Amino acid sequence: MVGSDERTAEPGSRLRLMAVHAHPDDESSKGAATMAKYVAEGAEVMVVTCTGGEAGSVLNPAMDRPEVLENMSEIRREEMARAAKILGVEHRWLGFVDSGLPEGDPMPPLPEGSFATVPLEEPVRELVRAIREFRPHVVLTYDENGGYPHPDHIRCHEVSVAAYDASAEPDRFPEVGEPWQALKLYYLHGFSRARMQKFHDALLTAGLESPYGEWLEKWDPDRADVMERVTTQIECADYFPVRDEALKAHATQIDPNSRWFAVPLEIQREVWPTEEYELVRALVDSTLPEDDLFAGVREKVTT
Repeated sequence: MVGSDERTAEPGSRLRLMAVHAHPDDESSKGAATMAKYVAEGAEVMVVTCTGGEAGSVLNPAMDRPEVLENMSEIRREEMARAAKILGVEHRWLGFVDSGLPEGDPMPPLPEGSFATVPLEEPVRELVRAIREFRPHVVLTYDENGGYPHPDHIRCHEVSVAAYDASAEPDRFPEVGEPWQALKLYYLHGFSRARMQKFHDALLTAGLESPYGEWLEKWDPDRADVMERVTTQIECADYFPVRDEALKAHATQIDPNSRWFAVPLEIQREVWPTEEYELVRALVDSTLPEDDLFAGVREKVTT
């Protein structure tokens, strides 16, 4: 990798954050309040969506109509545009086809040519192009499990990590731009049992019904909580309403009466006012635990 030079930071410039996601709606369910917070503070934020979400099922009964199913690709692009506007982020499609979530025993093969089946080099090249053009100081993506084991989420992880490294190498994809070294790489994780338990207890204490009881009962006691890997918690409760509006923009995927909105905002703010990340690469000094994704970066960029 290149060192810390003109390819890593320009003093006096705006902070830049890139979040790489598999499908439209992922950006609004994972780290959305954090992004909205940084946008409000003056940072430039870009969401890169690897696929068009064409294979997604309609998860909101109100949208389960023939005309929606017939135009899923176009509708999901429109939903993504609305969500990006609500969050205040720039948006870029990487241009690959949704692999879908295969079901059955035996499990059927993924569609040929879909994101999870194309040679890794193809999406890596396109993400390197995006990184070199946007020049983020911080990159967010999924952990090695994809947050949950959807083939596109796992491929998103693989592509993001490979592109994070390749974007800094002058001899990798020289045709897509000048090398750029992002200074930090973070992982987003899946559901935390500790967080779910806190919400469950708070709902019951408030005399409200909890949708988490059965889920908690079935939780494997030997399964490690993702909180054990968290290094960084971002206080962003003021932006939970923005997150929720961005989620609702994905009307085919998000039922406004679903468990996504089961916990009143006042309880969320009191019980769990943060979003969580794991720092996995850093070319700057930062003391763990962190409360800022740009910790160690600000000094290089804004001074």
